[in-house]
Amino acid sequence: MTNNLKKNVTEPNTSKPMTRKEAKIEREVKEEVNMKWWSNLRLLPIGMRILVVLILLVIAAVSGAMIGYSVIGEGDALDTLKVSTWRHIFDIMNGVVDK
Repeated sequence: MTNNLKKNVTEPNTSKPMTRKEAKIEREVKEEVNMKWWSNLRLLPIGMRILVVLILLVIAAVSGAMIGYSVIGEGDALDTLKVSTWRHIFDIMNGVVDK
């Protein structure tokens, strides 16, 4: 009698068909295993991701400065790429008076 109980507990009962709930759970487990495999696949290593984010940050800052300087400041957009323009902006921020 005890051998029968142990056998029923450890081995799944395959004589009766699975219910919809059991089939759904089995599908979800298979999808989760599949998703774990997909999430382990690294298309870009972490160092490359950081580099991409930094490049996008620089592009956003430069384009924002160009738009702000040309639209709000009514200057030439390409003047934002000149060192003299930035020197003048930092002089204004630091309170240096031009003579």
